[in-house]
Amino acid sequence: MACPMPIGHRQPRFVGPGCNDDVMSLTASTPAAVSPAERLEVLFDELAELAGQRNAIDGRIVEIVGEVDRDELWGATGARSVAALVAWKMGSSSGNAQTIATVARRLEAFPRCAQGMREGRLSLDQVGVIAARAGEGSDEHYAELARCATVNQLRTAVKLEPRPEPESRPDRPEPQPSITKTSDDEGTCWRIKLPHPEAAKFDAALQSHRDALIAEWKRDHGNGDRASDQAPPFPSTGEAFMRVVEAGWDAEAARRPHGHHTTVVMHVDVGQRVASLHLGPLLTDAERRYLTCDATCEVWFERDGEVIGAGRATRLINRRLRRALEYRHPTCAVPGCGATRGLHAHHIRHWEDGGLTELFNLVLVCPYHHRLHHRGVITISGPADDLVVIDSSGRRLSAGSLARPPNLPPPAVPPCPGPTGERADWWWYEPFQPQPPPTNN
Repeated sequence: MACPMPIGHRQPRFVGPGCNDDVMSLTASTPAAVSPAERLEVLFDELAELAGQRNAIDGRIVEIVGEVDRDELWGATGARSVAALVAWKMGSSSGNAQTIATVARRLEAFPRCAQGMREGRLSLDQVGVIAARAGEGSDEHYAELARCATVNQLRTAVKLEPRPEPESRPDRPEPQPSITKTSDDEGTCWRIKLPHPEAAKFDAALQSHRDALIAEWKRDHGNGDRASDQAPPFPSTGEAFMRVVEAGWDAEAARRPHGHHTTVVMHVDVGQRVASLHLGPLLTDAERRYLTCDATCEVWFERDGEVIGAGRATRLINRRLRRALEYRHPTCAVPGCGATRGLHAHHIRHWEDGGLTELFNLVLVCPYHHRLHHRGVITISGPADDLVVIDSSGRRLSAGSLARPPNLPPPAVPPCPGPTGERADWWWYEPFQPQPPPTNN
């Protein structure tokens, strides 16, 4: 395989136990006695050592995440995905968490690249580009190329990899939009199929609303002062889809029959405490308590199958009470969250258990933690001015970060000099050629 840039270059000087005297003599000398080139050489040597250790640590992190993903352990954490779990527990950005999850998912397909990370030679970003789009069987090709290529050069190399052409038939009918719906005990699945032009509009709408959610999330969490293992995950495409739906709920209410507004309607049997959606499925206890906790739906009360009370917008929290709640605690009450927008007013003693809609019995929580509470993942108790939030294992949550001083020594790997930094000559590069599928002859 041809490398698009020369690999040969000056070997960096290792900074190890035998080099401490040199480092100390340079750093202890007066600035006039040390040239900028010598100072830069020492700093580069230290960067190479730290980069190798970081790459090896990232390699171990990827292995751990791969085990969590393979054995489906993340489902017990309440996180929405493996990437969301990584961002939550490590305090990393969604992009970095997604890279870790992507590499972890394809560890078996790229063992040489993964070994390069463990040995400190390849970075997470380099292997992430390969794992994201490289074809099957390309592990050896890209493991060799990554020794001298930058992340951007690897991204270009992967793009040059030939892709199978989509099958085209002139007599194929024009695709028609379709929506199918399936339900099970856990939820409802909507499958939407759109022609490419309409799909482009749908993608643009989703991206617009996701950008708005991300901007709000960054305003709440972007300063890094509230780093915690309980911060809500980065906004997902699913949340953006729900925002599209909610934005169009009542946009043209006057054009509907009788000016009817879109409302979630729920029927509750007060004797058995069983609830169902109007003309829809039964709700779990957690779903019932969640919907009746904040003023988000219309409830009809029944006993023995007979309606005994016409629904109202349940437990309507007036504007003055809402302002008092926001003044007392303007962010989500769960420690470390910090969300300030779209908060729900949660009854500490539940409304259906006789809890009053008064200031002492209300706290503001974000939708994410509100759902977690009613699913039993976290428990919110105590008076509003001394709230206690406990997770499913009985641990009291606090806003502190998961980070702690390490107990283990850094990985014993050689320094990583990084890519050569040379300009790539793509005329001489031979892209990876996927192997054709085996025939049954």
